[in-house]
Amino acid sequence: MKTIIVGPNDANQRIDKFLQKYFKTMSLGMIYKSIRKKRVKINGKRVEKNYRLIENDVIDLYINDSFFEETKAFKTKIAPEAFKGVNPNIHIIYEDENILLTDKQPGMVVHPTGQEQTNTLITHIQSYLYHKKEFDPESEHTFAPALCNRIDRNTGGIVIAAKNAEALRIVNEKIKHKEIRKFYLCLVHGLLEHKHGKLEGYLIKDHSTNKVSIYNAHQGKAKSIVTKYNVLKEKNNMSLVEVELITGRTHQIRAHFSSIGHPLAGDRKYGGKNLPGVHYQALYAYKLTFDFKTDAGILNGLKGKSFEVKEVDFASTGQAYDML
Repeated sequence: MKTIIVGPNDANQRIDKFLQKYFKTMSLGMIYKSIRKKRVKINGKRVEKNYRLIENDVIDLYINDSFFEETKAFKTKIAPEAFKGVNPNIHIIYEDENILLTDKQPGMVVHPTGQEQTNTLITHIQSYLYHKKEFDPESEHTFAPALCNRIDRNTGGIVIAAKNAEALRIVNEKIKHKEIRKFYLCLVHGLLEHKHGKLEGYLIKDHSTNKVSIYNAHQGKAKSIVTKYNVLKEKNNMSLVEVELITGRTHQIRAHFSSIGHPLAGDRKYGGKNLPGVHYQALYAYKLTFDFKTDAGILNGLKGKSFEVKEVDFASTGQAYDML
C-alpha cells in the first residue's frame, strides 16, 4: 500500500486523471478497475472515478508494488537529466508567484525533442525554479512547471510559463477564449499595398513536409485563419509589420504573408530571401496583453497589463532590426 497526501498542485483533478499521470505505465482501463475494486480509497472511503481531489485528501493505493517501482524509476531517471544539471539561462520579462514571461531566443526549442533533450526552454525554466527552491520535483506527484504557449525553434519571443497547476489551468483557458492577445513583429519583402488590414483564408498542413498551404476558399480539412496587421516602417523595399494573431495555426504568419507575395525575410521555406544577419525567419512574438473579460482568479492582478520585448533582434545578431 502507498499513501499520498494531495498537495495544491494535485487539487481539482479527477482521481482517474491524477492516477493516469502518477502511474506512467498503468493503462486507464487498469486504473478504472482499481477504483472499481476499491483498491483506491480517499480519506478511507471508496470513490467514483470522477471524484475531484481536494487539497489534503489522503489517497490510499492498494496496488501492485511494481507500479510504484516503475513510477519511482521514472522520476529518478528524468529529474537529474532533464533540468538539475542545466545552468539556467533565460531572459525574464516578468515574474510573480504564479507565472513568468520569458523572451525565448531564436534557435532554441521550447520542449525536448528526439534531437535535443536538455537545452530546451522548459528545462532552463524548471532549472531556474529548482535553484530558486520554487520547484521541488520530489514533493510533486504529477505537476511540474509548464509552458502555456509555444513558438517555433527559429522564432523568438515571449513564452508564458506557469509555476503552479492553477495558473496553468487559468492561462490555458484564457488563451482558448482569446483573452490573451499576442502580437508579433515581422520583416517582410516588398511594400504592402494596404498599410493595415485583416488577412483571411484557409490553411492546410502537410505533415510529411511540415509545411502549410493557404487557400482563399475552404476545402478538405482546411482550418480558417485570420491575421491582423499594421505596417510600422518601410525602407529598401522591406516592411516592418506588426501582426496580431486572431487564430493561431502552424506557420500562419509566415505562410499568410507569403501567399500575398510578401514572404518573411530569411524564411526560405516560404519563399523569403536571406539578408545579412538574418539567420532565421524574421519573426518575433514581441508583445502580450492580458485582456481578461472574465474572472482570472489568482491572475486577476494581470488584467489589462501588457508586456513586450523592447529591443527585438530577429537573428540574435543586432543587424536585422537596424535595417529599418
